[in-house]
Amino acid sequence: MSVEPILEIDNLNISFFVRAGEIPAVMDFSCKVMPGETMGLVGESGCGKSTVALGIMRDMGNRGKIVGGTIKFRGRDMGEMSQLELQDLRGSKIAMIYQEPMASLNPAMKIGKQLMEVPIIHEGVSKSDAYQRSLQMLDSVNLPDPSRVMNAYPHQISGGQQQRIVIAMALLSKPDLLLLDEPTTALDVTVEAGIVQLIKELARETGTSMLFISHNLGLIMETCDRITVMYSGEAVETGTVAEVFDHMRHPYTKALFNSIPLPGADKNTRPLVSIPGQLPLPMERPRGCNFGPRCSNFDEQQCNSSTVHMQPVAGVPDHQSRCNRIDLIDWAAEPERPLVSSPNEPGDVVLDVRDLKKYYDVAANQLFGGGDTRTVKANESISLQARESETLAIVGESGCGKSTLAKVLLGLETATDGDVLLGAVDIGNVEVADRRTDTVASVQMVFQNPFDTLNPSHTIGSQIIRTLEKFDIGDSQDDRKRRMLELLDLVKLPRQFAERKPRQLSGGQKQRIGVARAFAGQPKLVVADEPVSALDVSVQAAVTELLMEIQREAKTTMLFISHDLSVVRYIADRVVVMYLGYIVEQGTTDHIFSPPYHPYTEALLSAIPIADTSVVKKHIVLEGDIPSALNPPTGCPFQTRCGYKDQVKDGLCEKEVPQTRELGSGHIIRCHLSDASLAAMDPVISFSTDKAS
Repeated sequence: MSVEPILEIDNLNISFFVRAGEIPAVMDFSCKVMPGETMGLVGESGCGKSTVALGIMRDMGNRGKIVGGTIKFRGRDMGEMSQLELQDLRGSKIAMIYQEPMASLNPAMKIGKQLMEVPIIHEGVSKSDAYQRSLQMLDSVNLPDPSRVMNAYPHQISGGQQQRIVIAMALLSKPDLLLLDEPTTALDVTVEAGIVQLIKELARETGTSMLFISHNLGLIMETCDRITVMYSGEAVETGTVAEVFDHMRHPYTKALFNSIPLPGADKNTRPLVSIPGQLPLPMERPRGCNFGPRCSNFDEQQCNSSTVHMQPVAGVPDHQSRCNRIDLIDWAAEPERPLVSSPNEPGDVVLDVRDLKKYYDVAANQLFGGGDTRTVKANESISLQARESETLAIVGESGCGKSTLAKVLLGLETATDGDVLLGAVDIGNVEVADRRTDTVASVQMVFQNPFDTLNPSHTIGSQIIRTLEKFDIGDSQDDRKRRMLELLDLVKLPRQFAERKPRQLSGGQKQRIGVARAFAGQPKLVVADEPVSALDVSVQAAVTELLMEIQREAKTTMLFISHDLSVVRYIADRVVVMYLGYIVEQGTTDHIFSPPYHPYTEALLSAIPIADTSVVKKHIVLEGDIPSALNPPTGCPFQTRCGYKDQVKDGLCEKEVPQTRELGSGHIIRCHLSDASLAAMDPVISFSTDKAS
């Protein structure tokens, strides 16, 4: 193997020039990617990860400019290449896969034509050769019926399939270097597992080197050989994945790991520790260490006297850290954790859902209103209970019916059949406009995207006061203003924020405002729909801890909808697993995360990326996508993707929907597998004996 790096970045500095002046986005950044190697790039939003990738591609718009350092590709300085040479490199020798696949696909052009353009433009092959190569590549990325996909438009396939198309497009030119910018963030965890497996296999087969950008440390561990951690435009630590994960030597890296719910985290006895403060603005960086204002090991004289440079970690080749106190910090010390001395015990049943069904009638030609009407069974025979002070998590892939259930609870939809009881009141057939004010206040929601829930034209304070007015809370405007300020205190935001507008707040701060509005009416039930999935890991930890703290004080019931089973394992008391409109398993968190599992639960657990080198995981990748609710399979809804179907006699899985049965202590499962087959299941997650201690 050649010892020359595929990519070598040395002291890179990138700035953006705006009216206010020069904004340094990346400073003193260096890294190497060797042939066949995958380098992971991690850090919070705004740290400069994507800017590095765009700098490599020379795609920084009119305002972005490399103001220092070099980027060498196969030993050649890209800064000395002509535009024609760079154009030949892009898309052929260097390819990039973006976070959102539709940003790379032309919605008005068939997929086959878009794929064929790559070898035709870069290699000058004939149309027939380009067609055959594209067809073979679609087969390589495990897309069913490649001929049909070639003739389809992007909107006619799923998000996971769109991402596979983009990967196929990037690999068609057999690039030496593949840049991946959060390529799986928008995908379900099971689809993500398949994409990651695919990328690893294709890279191994083709020998392609990769720069993998992600905020997901578990994903980095599963895909990368080496890692570079970025903070505020700088690389702060770099080394092999095993060395950095097991022997981290920068306070920011350690703080990131303390923010994520690894196995062993417990919301009462071992809570997460969020990183205090905010990422500094580019124009307000401190004089010395950029991480200094947020670091628990900060020393004014050592950390702030001058610029801090990368330095080697003693005795470990290639492990470097941007910290002046490497030898003075006790890296094995546990952070201070705010332990919960007296956790709430679940009380009486607040929400009782009994045999809920929600169907939609959809015209075969809905656009023009013609054709036969078909029925979509979004929720089928849903039964669950949630108690006071309890967190009930609902998990499953997109299209499983989680959000439909939430809409029925909120009154945005009405039930087709069954009962939805909030206390003693049946709310399943009452739309939100017809509900009493106290009922509306009793069921509130924290949305996934805080940006879309706030009016950009109004101050934060006025929007919270508006919520209080709607719920008839407070006797006067002064009373409501006092309550609004108390809500800001509750979500740990300064009272001055009442005068700010949403654009002046960070994503995490906006989500705190969403939490404040949800709890303004002292609700009995809060539906949290992916409330932390759009946030950085450190902000996720802060918002998660905030939600639980307020819940404990108010004794609120929380319905936590998520696809992130690591967060679910940490926050939930009980878990409901949904698939294609059915509840396939429910029980305590311990039940769900320990065998016996429903086969779908087992696949979900195996798909969780875990940032712990001591964890050993069973490897299960589900074939295909979740079926359409318009055309569900016969029998068990999961039978088209189930690896255990052969263990059930007489083709029962394809003929009958399994009945629910109890496995003991409230652990309920909907599956045809025998008790003996379920009992023989091995744990998905275990620990290697040499590191478990």
